[in-house]
Amino acid sequence: MIKNKIKNVLLEYDPRNIRIGVLGSHSALEIAYGAKQEGFETVVVCQKGRENTYTIYYRNLFDHFLLLDKFSHVIKEDNLKKLVELNTIFVPNRSFSVYVGYENIEEKFGVPIMGNRYMLKIEERNMPKNQYYLLRKAEISTPKTFNSYREIDRLAIVKVPERERKIERAFFYASSPEEFEKKAEERVRKGIVSREDLERAVIEEYIIGAKFNANFFWSPLTDEIDLLGFDKRIQTDLDGVLDLPAAEQLEFRIATQNIEIGHLGVTMRESQIEKIFAAGERFVEVCKKEYPPGIIGLFALQGAMTKDLKFYVFDVSPRVPGCPCVEPTSPYMKYKYGKEVGPGRRVAMEIRRAVKEDRLGEIVT
Repeated sequence: MIKNKIKNVLLEYDPRNIRIGVLGSHSALEIAYGAKQEGFETVVVCQKGRENTYTIYYRNLFDHFLLLDKFSHVIKEDNLKKLVELNTIFVPNRSFSVYVGYENIEEKFGVPIMGNRYMLKIEERNMPKNQYYLLRKAEISTPKTFNSYREIDRLAIVKVPERERKIERAFFYASSPEEFEKKAEERVRKGIVSREDLERAVIEEYIIGAKFNANFFWSPLTDEIDLLGFDKRIQTDLDGVLDLPAAEQLEFRIATQNIEIGHLGVTMRESQIEKIFAAGERFVEVCKKEYPPGIIGLFALQGAMTKDLKFYVFDVSPRVPGCPCVEPTSPYMKYKYGKEVGPGRRVAMEIRRAVKEDRLGEIVT
C-alpha cells in the first residue's frame, strides 16, 4: 500500500534537509521561487528537450535536477529512489497529473506529495465523485449540465479535448442542437477534435458574467483557509479573435479553441469577498468527508460573477493553479500576513511549519 510506504519514507527523512520538488512544467518556477523565499533547496524533474527554462534561464531557482527522457519515467524505481534520498516533498501540478497519470500517482509514486494525491483525478469530468459532484455537495452554484447535445436550449459551452494534444481542450459554443451539429462537424473535418471525444464531451450552460478564478490554500495544521487572490485566463486563439472588430469576426468565422496561454491578475469588489470565502470553506468541508483528509494546500474554484452578483463555479483545480501573477497583483495575502505571499511561498510556509511542529504526515499523502 502506497500509504504505508509514504509513512515509512517520512520516518527516514532528515527534517533538517527537506527539499521541495516539482515537475518542470506548468508552475515549477512559482513553486521553486516560493521555496527559496522560505530557505528550502529545490528539486526539479525535467524532460529532455524541455529543460532549458529550468537548467539555464532560471538555473538560480533549482539545486537538484533529474533529467528524464519522458516525464512519465519519474515512477521508475531508480528515479523515485533519487527523490527519496533528497528528502523530497513533491508539489503536484497539472502537468504531473497529465504526463504521469492518476493511477501511477496513486499506486506507484512513492514520494510524499504535498496535497491529496487521490483528489487530482476530480478534474476529469467522466469519473464518479468528480468536481461536479463535490461542488453540488458543497451547495456551490454550477452551470446546468446537458446529458446530450439534443437537450441544448440556451447558450452552451462544449468542453472537448483536442484530437492531438489531449491536455488542451478545444472549447466551442452552441445555442441549439443544430448549431452543435454544424460546429462539431466543422471541427471534426478540420482535425481539431475526434468523433469519439465529442461523444464524451461535457456540455454545460455558458454563464454570462465576469470571470474570476479564486485561488485558495487550506491548511490541515490550522484548519484555516487563505484566499491567495484572483486571476483570469488569456486564451488563444480566442483573445486574438476578440481583438478583431465584430464585422471581421462574423466574416472570417474562425473556430476558436480557448487554449490557455497566460493569466491576468484581477481583484474583486470588497463587498463580495465574503461569499468567495464561504464557497471555499464549503468546498473544503465536503472534501474532508468525501476524500479524507481533504483538499490539502492549494486549489482553485474557477467561475464567473453574474450581474445579480451570484458566483458560479465551472471548474476546480485540485492542485497548484498555473497563475504566477497572483503574488504581485493580489493584495489579499498581504492583508493577512503583512507581506506578499504567492502560491509557492504559501506551500513552503506550510512545509516549514509542519517540519517545526513534527507534523509533516498531516500535510502529505
